[in-house]
Amino acid sequence: MKTLVIVTHPDIEKSIINKRWIEELAKYPEKYTVHQLYEAYPDGKINVAREQELMESYDKIVFQFPFYWFSSPPMLKQWLDEVVLYGWAYGSNSGFKLEGKKMSLAVTAGIDKEGYSKSGEYKYTMNELFRPYELTFDYIKAKYEEPFVYYGIERNSSEEWIENSVPMYLEFLDQL
Repeated sequence: MKTLVIVTHPDIEKSIINKRWIEELAKYPEKYTVHQLYEAYPDGKINVAREQELMESYDKIVFQFPFYWFSSPPMLKQWLDEVVLYGWAYGSNSGFKLEGKKMSLAVTAGIDKEGYSKSGEYKYTMNELFRPYELTFDYIKAKYEEPFVYYGIERNSSEEWIENSVPMYLEFLDQL
């Protein structure tokens, strides 16, 4: 079963890890479909019907993005607001089109994992910070799966460190 990876990165050409992950996923078109929101909608005008049709076509959906300001890039929030609608994703007899689909996050984070802890720099764990996504996926009756987080890009961006993330990310996607 193919996995839809919805990438939300506002400047993918300057990306280090997200860009590398996309390059790797492109090697396996039989397993992964990569859909880049900023590339698909440079004017910010989302084709809701197209997005809903795309979502309905997959049983496994991963939202990939860099974590900044303790959230996602703004287009993902816009996408959720405009695509995951009443009557389609929830709230009516014709809703819940995403029911039972596995959904997760694949996120790159600036600091080390210890920074995302009760005693760390940011005082909260990633799972705590991801609660809005977990609740959203639960609300639309999708199956929220544990996210994949690759920590430390601000402090370590060596080629070896970046390459170490690739097999871990692929394993995460394959185990979803």
